[in-house]
Amino acid sequence: MTTMFTPDHEWINIEDHEAAVVGITPHAQDALGDVVFVELPEVGRTFKKGEVAGVVESVKAAADIYMPVSGEIVEVNEALRDEPALANSDPMGSGWFFKVHVSDMGEFDQLMDPPAYDALLKTL
Repeated sequence: MTTMFTPDHEWINIEDHEAAVVGITPHAQDALGDVVFVELPEVGRTFKKGEVAGVVESVKAAADIYMPVSGEIVEVNEALRDEPALANSDPMGSGWFFKVHVSDMGEFDQLMDPPAYDALLKTL
């Protein structure tokens, strides 16, 4: 499994050739504070890379969730609707947001690998 990152602090894991899992990074979660609401995209909806696919709201602010790659939403984390705090306690595990069937695997080359993302975090 390969984890890649966006400059907007989303992560994406390529689980298999069918779907990739997307969520927010621990840095994003720390900046937001306690997540109280998550607006997830509809299953079956298609997004282009960079489009807003959802919203995460915390006690401090609201932030858009951007698509790290183009593709179709194939599953959402329904547990987040009832328990948005999962995004706080385990942002890169049980706090994932949605799964996407990737339409252009070449877009992964435009994302940051872990060392590049760590370097970005050091500049913030």
